[in-house]
Amino acid sequence: MLYLLRRGHRVRAATRSLQKGELMKVSRPQYAAQLDIVEVPDFSASASFKDAVQGVDGVIHVASPFTYNTTDNEKELVEPAIAGMKAVLEAAAHEERVKRVVITSSFAAILDVGRKAPPRFTYTAGDWNPLGYEEAVATETSAVVAYRGSKKFAELTAWEFVKERRPAFDIVSLAPPMTFGPIAHPINRLADLNESNAMLWTVTSGKALPVARVPFWVDVRDLAIAHVEALFRPEAGGKRFVVASPEKFSYGLVKSIVEREFLWGKDRVAQGEQEVDDSYDLDGETAGRELGVKYRSFRETVKDFVDQALKMEVNEKR
Repeated sequence: MLYLLRRGHRVRAATRSLQKGELMKVSRPQYAAQLDIVEVPDFSASASFKDAVQGVDGVIHVASPFTYNTTDNEKELVEPAIAGMKAVLEAAAHEERVKRVVITSSFAAILDVGRKAPPRFTYTAGDWNPLGYEEAVATETSAVVAYRGSKKFAELTAWEFVKERRPAFDIVSLAPPMTFGPIAHPINRLADLNESNAMLWTVTSGKALPVARVPFWVDVRDLAIAHVEALFRPEAGGKRFVVASPEKFSYGLVKSIVEREFLWGKDRVAQGEQEVDDSYDLDGETAGRELGVKYRSFRETVKDFVDQALKMEVNEKR
């Protein structure tokens, strides 16, 4: 959103809470005249985005449900993700000005956990998670796996919608892996960190090193730029991109960066070692080239986030 505002565009943001939406305007007073907030209490309701898309030229759909505390994978993760996708696309199809919808998918929709090296291989935007619907929604399936299914089936819903309905707009799908970096939306408590950044804070605050499920990541600022470029570049239409840094990560690498960049690092950071998994690759170069994204270094991402999180910690202790 911030990159769109900086370019001089008017932005209408849909939020479940009008109060939270207004905080976005308060935190960006220089852009208040360009930013409209629309309250959408239920993102999965069929007519939920009707008012939100009126008069807009393009849509960026980023919301998707995720929680580890699921009791019903289908009703709490998979069905809401699919319904939310359908709601956005139906609304866009009824607004003749909309020419493109950019969708935030996930590397979770690409990952095949059964695919192992050797031989060495590279995931690309042409790959799909082979997870079936029944397995994704099964009671015994973990929330992490169910989430992967929710991202896959929601994205497939979008591609099927365009194929069958042939709307006036085209779509672009972006599939990022772990997303780290400083937070742009208003947040006052470390407890409210998103899942990815919470992992970085776990390392910084001296707890055990988390398990790195994949070695791939992207800075949230680079991902934001990719969304904006995907919205405006005509040649991106109808394509799927993996937005990912060519530099791999581990939480052991996070530990090393914190130790080097902060005087207190060695006294506070988590103990233990964790090597970077370099047995396979992910093609983020195509997105970098075609969307004009210049990926930040992992050192810059970690340092910028920790600087921000430390200020939040100080404020919480006052």
